[in-house]
Amino acid sequence: MKRLLLAAGGGGDAITTAMVHAALHGPDEPALVLTYAWERLVVDPVPGPRRPSDFTGTVPAGPTLRLVTPATAPRPPAGSLLPGLAAGLRPELGLLDPYQGATGLARQIEEAAAYCGADRLDIVDVGGDVLADGTEPTLRSPLGDALALAAAAHTTLAVWVHVAGPGLDSEVPESTLLPKLGAPLRILTTEDTLAVAQVFDWHPSEASALLVAAARGIRGVCGTRDAPHPVTLTATSPAVYRLPLARALELNPLARELAGTTNLTEAEHASERVCGFSEIARERARATRTTPPATRLLPPPSEPSPTTQPTPPPLTDRFTQWERRTARTGISYVTSRRINEELALNHSAWTELRTHLRTTSPSRDAAPLWRLAG
Repeated sequence: MKRLLLAAGGGGDAITTAMVHAALHGPDEPALVLTYAWERLVVDPVPGPRRPSDFTGTVPAGPTLRLVTPATAPRPPAGSLLPGLAAGLRPELGLLDPYQGATGLARQIEEAAAYCGADRLDIVDVGGDVLADGTEPTLRSPLGDALALAAAAHTTLAVWVHVAGPGLDSEVPESTLLPKLGAPLRILTTEDTLAVAQVFDWHPSEASALLVAAARGIRGVCGTRDAPHPVTLTATSPAVYRLPLARALELNPLARELAGTTNLTEAEHASERVCGFSEIARERARATRTTPPATRLLPPPSEPSPTTQPTPPPLTDRFTQWERRTARTGISYVTSRRINEELALNHSAWTELRTHLRTTSPSRDAAPLWRLAG
């Protein structure tokens, strides 16, 4: 028997789900985490979520459910970090395919329950947009979370919804979420982070990294890459809250609207009616403007021509200048992703800078964040 969990939003939610599972049940408790292969364009240049046919090397776990293993690989041009997570996390990973809407997802969840011998499903979301009402001006990616709720309601399982790190994904403010959440189920600690600590050496998830940092006692203003405003880590940032499915559905009108959907196009239209936008349409628009290579998380530094461009300053000087500018805005911590993308570092340059910082100024290393000087 395995515990059955669902990472509500894709991207780095599987990391948080594995950490919450380890905190509540122990890191050695067998588990299956269902997750979307739905990542930002910096990872996967193809808009929208991936489905099993976009991968090689998945393992059948039911008529439609497939498991992701370290041997799984995305078919180009698609990209995915799930095979790496399958190698770095203890729970097994099952691939959710939302292209058959909430009803198709419900079938996959039921198959997963049969595979695990489970009669309960725990949905986990980092940040709290699983409880969004659709009117929040900072809301960016409500569809995956709402589909998870709608699908769970179609199953025969007992379902609980967990919110970890309210507000850390910069979509629904902490102040909006806390009155809806009640008392925390658990406050995560440093020990709870050990099960996932190593994945941040390569995975660019920011919300999960903030949750880990908060669990390790870091407090203060942190700058991320995609959010319009910094995130402040507070005493409630490492908290995990639990709600019954019925309460989550009551709070999420998009999830109610998605009931009975049979394909992803219907789900997009539901999002447009409730939230005023489709995040997949936004991804399509961004993809037409720029298409990052799927095989590289971060863009390489430009190669200046000696005849047309000046020689760039050394890497450490560039970082120091950037750090001073960033710190002047009131930010005390930054994610690795923000450093990499704003300085346009490739893997080699980031390894060089990270080694330099850890060697010359160990206090900057607030893993998985970085503390700015001053």
